[in-house]
Formats: sequence, C-alpha cells, structure tokens
Amino acid sequence: MAEAFVGVGSNQDPVTALRAATRALQQRFGRVVCSPVYRGPAMGLAAADYLNVVVRLRTEWAVDVLKAELAAIEAAAGRDRADPRVVRLDLDLLAYGARVDAVQRLPRPGLYSLPFVLLPLADVAPDLVHPLTGQRSSAARAAAPGVELENLGALDELSP
Repeated sequence: MAEAFVGVGSNQDPVTALRAATRALQQRFGRVVCSPVYRGPAMGLAAADYLNVVVRLRTEWAVDVLKAELAAIEAAAGRDRADPRVVRLDLDLLAYGARVDAVQRLPRPGLYSLPFVLLPLADVAPDLVHPLTGQRSSAARAAAPGVELENLGALDELSP
C-alpha cells in the first residue's frame, strides 16, 4: 500500500470546496489526514486568494487510476478550466510513495519550492523525504525564504 499526498486548492467558495473534496477522498480511501488550511495569493495572474490543504492517504490504486479519480472529483465539484482565474477545485497528486516518474510528474515539480504546497505538506508529513533530493519536507520548510501564506487552522473549524 502506498502513501500518497494530494494538494487541494480553491479560490471560489473555497471552504465548501475543500470540505467536499476531503469528504470525497475519505469516502474513497477511508482515513485521511488533512493539513491546516493556508490562504495565499494566486500565482502568475490577478485572481482571488486561494485556500490550500494537503491530504495524506493510503492507497493500493495505480497512479493513473488515482489521477483519474482526482479528475472525477474535480469534475463533480464543477471544475471548469475556461477561466484560469476562477478555480472551484484543483486536486494535484504531489507524491506517491518514493516513486519518481517524469511522465506522471511524480514527485510534483516544485514540491519543495512552492509555498502553497510545501507548508501544508510539511505540516502533514514533516519527515517526508523527497525521492530525488533526499531532503525532508520540514528541512525544506525551515530553509524556505519568507513565505506570505496565512495558516487559518483546521478545515473543520472554518466557517464557509
């Protein structure tokens, strides 16, 4: 059974979207661990702030099957890619065990350099070792330059 990490983000009714996504992941994979919620600005375009979490889960599903299921959860939530400034729900497979696969983009490029991924990942898996660099997520977080994200706390404690 592999340990997988999924980045979950939204900038359109984000608390509702993140809750729905984590429930959907729980229904499919049983117990999941969810990081605190982080708020941060959109990167590369003028858009509403994002809320992001990382979910840790265990699965026997193959990577392509897992990715297809993540896409189905996005679609069920109303993901529309027509306007990149509005993201109802974005689910990214960040890491799948120690697997390195360029075609599947594993580990996700920027895993330890994008604050909206690194901060929640280090919260949920501080001892996660990057399969290419050998660096622990907590060490990458400690070495990260000043980060402009706000930790909002646990998802179940936020009001929509």
